[in-house]
Amino acid sequence: MLRVKLLEEGARLPQVAHPGEDLGYDVFSLESIILEPQKTVRVRTGISVEARHPETGIALGLLVRDRSSMASRGIATTAGVIDAGYRGEVQIVMTNLGISAIEVKAGEKIAQMIPVPVLTGPVQEAETLEESARLAKGFGSSGR
Repeated sequence: MLRVKLLEEGARLPQVAHPGEDLGYDVFSLESIILEPQKTVRVRTGISVEARHPETGIALGLLVRDRSSMASRGIATTAGVIDAGYRGEVQIVMTNLGISAIEVKAGEKIAQMIPVPVLTGPVQEAETLEESARLAKGFGSSGR
């Protein structure tokens, strides 16, 4: 379940086109903006959110990801974590990777929010860690 507070006139509720099939909720730009080439901006949505598991009511976080229609225009979405306890305005960090300015219109779908369980717990310092098959191998250790 996604509870949404509209903070501004013109803000739109997130949408899911196919509930139970689509992974994320589409979110909309509150204002029209021009994304200059090679620049990063925060795009306002005019909403705050509270995500909960539909059956258990347990709080969920949200991952903010690209929409394929934006990515195909050369727009990347970054800084994509909304913590379960955050109640401020959702702002979408977008970067125009192209060489031309791109207009994003008010009311346009700009990103998706994907609900995820919160699995973080306390951090415990340890003298040793359990052995694993991988050990310290990283950065291409499994082949190209």
